[in-house]
Amino acid sequence: MARAAKIETTGGPEVIGWADVELPSPGPGEVRMRNTVVGLNFIDTYFRSGLYPVPLPSGLGQEAAGVIEAVGEGVTGFAPGDRVATFGPPIGAYATERNLPASSLFRLPDTVDDETAAAALLKGCTAEFLIERCARVQPGWPVLVHAAAGGVGQILVQWLKAIGAEVIGTVGSEAKVAAARGAGADHVLLSRSDDIAARVRDITGGAGVAVVFDGVGKATWEASLAATRRRGLIVSYGNASGAVEGVQLRTLASHGSLFVSRPTSFDYYVTPEERAAGAGRLFAMLESKAVRVVIGQRFALADVAAAHAALEAGETTGSTVLLP
Repeated sequence: MARAAKIETTGGPEVIGWADVELPSPGPGEVRMRNTVVGLNFIDTYFRSGLYPVPLPSGLGQEAAGVIEAVGEGVTGFAPGDRVATFGPPIGAYATERNLPASSLFRLPDTVDDETAAAALLKGCTAEFLIERCARVQPGWPVLVHAAAGGVGQILVQWLKAIGAEVIGTVGSEAKVAAARGAGADHVLLSRSDDIAARVRDITGGAGVAVVFDGVGKATWEASLAATRRRGLIVSYGNASGAVEGVQLRTLASHGSLFVSRPTSFDYYVTPEERAAGAGRLFAMLESKAVRVVIGQRFALADVAAAHAALEAGETTGSTVLLP
């Protein structure tokens, strides 16, 4: 029997329940994966709250590392005992074990342990496609990273510094300044007290940044607009403070003919070749120590509701993992 999280309705962390699930043998193209470490990501809260609708009842969670226990008919390239990780698209990673398509798995190299994989796969692959394939950041570019002390934020900062960008980070409190600086940010601003756009303009000699990576959303949108240089790019990849709504195209013109992208991981990790190349780039960055994953907190998987509450309250730093 597997133990799995389940939501019958959307809402706050309190809607997360648990159920015992009897798993059938893996079907064609499927494997049974026993989770050793589960990742926590902001997107999990979007599914739970209903911001991203899913058919109910539903499982929760996308990211996990573990071991293959069994394989179904037609599965090639994987065998029982293999160490693997996943970040979806199937939802349901908040479980002790589950069946899922073999096509959603990444084989883990020996140099990447299970905690690092569960903490870094989704966030790191997100950083990879945002920086290298969406924004195509070049050495020397000034870049603004909102929530620079968070799980994705710290990886973004490290990755950007590794390729030679100048990084300005924002954080929500004085307590998080050290984490952003430790990741390599050249400048750290306080989002709740600093005039972000004015400070960015001052740092960049009035020009603004070439790219903004904004995973916060509603609360930082105006600052992102005002901090971006002429013909610059805002990459709005998350909604931690709520979704950005009511954007009119003339707004982009009035701020300097700006570009905006609202990307998602699964439009950049579509084909087997894209998935292999993107994950391979992440693993290389981890192995070279150019990117180091900071696990700021660990929760028991059964306490995932408390983990959601802490994440949404801005009380976490770096990545969070859940231990079955």
